[in-house]
Amino acid sequence: MSTSGEAIPARILAAGRRGLARARELLGPYMFALPASAALGALVIHRILERAGRAALPLDDAFIHLQYARRLAEGGFFSYVAGEGYTTGATSLLWPMALAPFHLLGLRGLSLIWAAWLLGTIAHAALAVEVARLARRLAGRTAAAGAMVMSLCFGAFAWFAWSGMETVPFAWILMRTARASAAFCEPERSDASRLRPVHAAEVATLGFLAPLVRPEGAIASLIAAAALLLRPTGGARMRRLYALIPLAGVLVVPALHLALAGHATSATATVKWLPANPAYDRGGAWSFMLANARLLWGSVLDGGEWTQIFLPEGWIWATALGAIALVTRGARARLPFHVAFVLVVALSVLVPCTYLSFLWNRVRYVWPFLGAHFVLLACLAREIGGLARRFGAKSVPVSPILVGLFAGALATRLPWSIADLATSARAIDRQQVTLGLWVAEHLPADALVGVNDTGAIAYLGGRRTFDVVGLTTEGESRYWASGAGSRFEHYESLPPARRPTHFIVYPQWMALPAVLGEELERATVTDQSILGGPTMIVYEARWDLLGSGSLPRAITPKGALADDIDVADLESEAAHGYALEGGTELDNVALLAEPPRGEKNPAGAEGAGDDDPPSVADGGRLRRARDKFTARLVPLRPATLVMRLSAEAPVTLAVRAGGQDVGTVEVPAGAWIERTIAIPAERADERTELEVSSRSAERFNAFHYWVYQ
Repeated sequence: MSTSGEAIPARILAAGRRGLARARELLGPYMFALPASAALGALVIHRILERAGRAALPLDDAFIHLQYARRLAEGGFFSYVAGEGYTTGATSLLWPMALAPFHLLGLRGLSLIWAAWLLGTIAHAALAVEVARLARRLAGRTAAAGAMVMSLCFGAFAWFAWSGMETVPFAWILMRTARASAAFCEPERSDASRLRPVHAAEVATLGFLAPLVRPEGAIASLIAAAALLLRPTGGARMRRLYALIPLAGVLVVPALHLALAGHATSATATVKWLPANPAYDRGGAWSFMLANARLLWGSVLDGGEWTQIFLPEGWIWATALGAIALVTRGARARLPFHVAFVLVVALSVLVPCTYLSFLWNRVRYVWPFLGAHFVLLACLAREIGGLARRFGAKSVPVSPILVGLFAGALATRLPWSIADLATSARAIDRQQVTLGLWVAEHLPADALVGVNDTGAIAYLGGRRTFDVVGLTTEGESRYWASGAGSRFEHYESLPPARRPTHFIVYPQWMALPAVLGEELERATVTDQSILGGPTMIVYEARWDLLGSGSLPRAITPKGALADDIDVADLESEAAHGYALEGGTELDNVALLAEPPRGEKNPAGAEGAGDDDPPSVADGGRLRRARDKFTARLVPLRPATLVMRLSAEAPVTLAVRAGGQDVGTVEVPAGAWIERTIAIPAERADERTELEVSSRSAERFNAFHYWVYQ
């Protein structure tokens, strides 16, 4: 009995020792990183509070996450506006889900920012740990410590850790997946290693979750699936089954979109991703992406104009040498999977080049991949240190000096980054946040507010919003991506109940003065560089000009309207096979002008009378060399083609019908005009191909075509 009585405490003691050992194993790597991140976070938050006067975030997009988090807490599954359905505008499923419990715990309004800061602090430390773990295996402990410090001192990681965005959590899961996948394929055999073995379930889970943090997480999913399929030893059949899990993760978000919104493509992809952008054909998108890649290499990753607050000038060359060093180190240590997975993450920095612009929001799409670049620099320091020892400099700690120099170079930019973060947070607070609070106080409860920055105004305004960009209002993204003219034409077809009662926009971004009525309020911030413009204005919406350009205004053609080709109206263009031929969203505009009066037209009809409305609004496309489309006509009956056009310089246009020339028209420089040309009866058919083209290098602007018979 006594022996049994003594054995029970011994078992408890042994279990306690194992628990402590397990805790040291899990928390040990964070004993430096977490306090360092917490100290840096305290400094950053102090600067924000000092500059803005209250909790604030430097990007309006961060408030989109807060709004989705609130709606999740209220029971709306990724519904952005109460009473409306699922939207595809959330770029992250897991980040709002992580914030939602804090709303349930009572953090409301601006106080929810503190929860985002807490999670950002943890992610900042965790990212540094994963960078160090990958670097340690490839470059040793000293270089790994330097890589951790580089991550902690990197201004872009600090900026986004306390921005309220998912950028740093995504960077963490990307590096964690790469490290776990590499360790799964090439487990460490040293008994001295404190890292526990990586199991297939962990790799599969990380690969599954990564695309739920951000769409680019598909890269991590592919890394995880490759590791599970290609591991050289043991359990191939079971690993193949596990490999399906990360691949399934890639499909979760598109499947949700398809099931709940009726289409697999997100609104964000339609607006920002060139392959999905309706305004660009394949050739135009490819040219744009190449230009982005040149900008990325020549400036963004080299401490240029857009990134000088984060990176020293010339940084790209150290990174390029680091890639060579990585391959050398991996070959020497026989770690091909480590090399491959680090290179995949490092080179994935090119993925943002497929976006319409990766310069938005302090280049936030680029930074998640920079953790791998610090691993490259650790390898470079280790290789140069090895060369120095080989050539006699054994007493000089070359590797520690080099990683110290790299970390120091990044640290010199850290004060700039923190200052910019605080200034940007103040700018968002003084503009979008201020206007959101104004909405809550001044607009009626049934107001529908059209916005181009949908975060803070929706989150704090407490009114329904209509996202003109289309990120959080389903169905609007393709019109924003196409251009202002297409948006105006689309608004003409919207039911009155769906049209905004007010707009809060940057007028230059909105580019639709025809729908902006009386100004009610404005917020101007000049000491900033993060906003879309210094002044954001609250307008009453006006809709009286909708349809004002639907019929000819300068002439009165004879006969009945047979067909109507409304340029920039996406549905009309599609129905008539309108050839875009390289036009972009910059060429897609909304005309707002006085109509010509009393002009004689070629058919002899009188011009518009003085009793007509004073303005005409119509969407159109600029800088056209040729317009080609199909009209539906009554066969073998003469017709009249009416064209609403303008030009910056005088231009002669040739008109063809059914493949044959039917005449020319002269378009003078200046405001829009309407011209007519006769189509012979033998050229009219149920589907008549019409072509209007310039006879010179000059271009013309097209707004509308009508055919009368």
